[in-house]
Amino acid sequence: RKPRRIALWQNTATWEKLDIRPATMLNGLLSDYLKMKQIFTALLLVCLHGTVAGQNTTNFAHIGRVDRFDSALDKLIAKDAKIEVLCGGFDWSEGPVWVPQENNKFGGYVLFSDIPHNAVMKWQEGVGASLFMKPAGYTGIADYGREPGSNGLALDAQGQLVMCEHGDRRISVVTKGGGKLTLADRWNGKRLNSPNDLAIRSNGDIFFTDPIYGLPKRADDPMREIDFCGVYRLQKDGIVTAQYKGMSRPNGIGFSPDEKTLYVANSDGSDPVWRAFPVQTDGNLGEPRAFFDSSKDNRVPRSGGDGLKVDAKGNVFATGAGGVLVLSPKGKLLGRLVTGESIANIAWGNDGSVLYLTSDMYLCRIQTKTKGTGF
Repeated sequence: RKPRRIALWQNTATWEKLDIRPATMLNGLLSDYLKMKQIFTALLLVCLHGTVAGQNTTNFAHIGRVDRFDSALDKLIAKDAKIEVLCGGFDWSEGPVWVPQENNKFGGYVLFSDIPHNAVMKWQEGVGASLFMKPAGYTGIADYGREPGSNGLALDAQGQLVMCEHGDRRISVVTKGGGKLTLADRWNGKRLNSPNDLAIRSNGDIFFTDPIYGLPKRADDPMREIDFCGVYRLQKDGIVTAQYKGMSRPNGIGFSPDEKTLYVANSDGSDPVWRAFPVQTDGNLGEPRAFFDSSKDNRVPRSGGDGLKVDAKGNVFATGAGGVLVLSPKGKLLGRLVTGESIANIAWGNDGSVLYLTSDMYLCRIQTKTKGTGF
C-alpha cells in the first residue's frame, strides 16, 4: 500500500509533506504511535496556522512559556518575549545552525537536521521551510534504524557546513563546491559510535561527543567498535584524541566566550550533570567539575541534557529538564524556556540575539536581550 500523505504547507518552490504510513504486523504499536503522532502534528498545525494550504512565513503562532526563577533573567529575556513556532511536521528536529548570507535582507537562514528522515532542512524567513540535503547522515543502502541522519551542525571559519553524521558515523564537511569530505570517522583505528554534537574552537579544533544513539541497536549494536561514549578532539591535522571517557552519554557541547572552558551535557537521567572542563594550554581538556545537576534542583525535573549554546556574557542555554535551562556563568539556574515538547538543541541567529529552538516536530525561536558567542 502506498503511504497516505497530508500536505502541511506550500511555498513557492515545493510542497512539504508528512508521511502517514499504515501500521503493519512488523512494526506494530511503534508504527501506530508514530502514525498518531504525525496525525496529531498535522491537526495541531492546522490550529496554529489556520490552513494546510499555505505556510505563513511572516506571522507566527506563539507556544509555551518562560519560567523565571531569578530576576537576572530579565536582563537576558524580556518579560513580554514569546516563543514563536516557525514551521513544523518533522519527526525529530535537531542541530540548528545559522548561516549568514550576503544580500539576504534577513541576514541569512537556518539549517537543521530531521534525524529520522535523514535530511537537513532549510528555513528562510519570508519563504518558509524546504529540503536542503538528503541523504544527510547515512548514504548506505540497507536500513539503518530509527536515527540514521545528521545531528549537530556548525560552520567552520570558512563558512563551510560541518556535520555530525549518525549513519555514516563520522564528522564531515560540505565544501564550497558542494561535495562532502570526511574529517574523522575513527579513533585508534576503531569506528566512532555516532557523532552527536560539536563545537569548533577559533584555532580550528573540533570537539565532539560520540554517544550511541545513532546505532540501530544502540549500546548493544554488533557494529559497535568503541566500548565507551567519549568526548573527542579533532585537530586540523586530522589527529583524533579521546579527551574524556567518564560520561555515560555525552551530548551537547559548547565553549565559554574565552574558550577556556568547555561545557558538556550528559543525556542520562541517572547522572543528569552538565560538566565544565578546563581547556589547558596545549588544547586538551583537564578534569571536569560539576556545573549544574538537575537532580539537586526541585524546580526542574531530574533529566539529562541535550544540546547547548553559550552567550557572549558566559550564560549557558542548555536543553533538557523540561525545556531550555538558562544558567549563569557560575551554574545558577535563572529560568527556563518551555514549548511543551522536548527541545533537542538551539542556535543563535540573525544579529546574534535571536535564539532558534528545534523542539521535536517544530522549529521555534525567541528574541533575547543578549547575543551568542561569535556575533
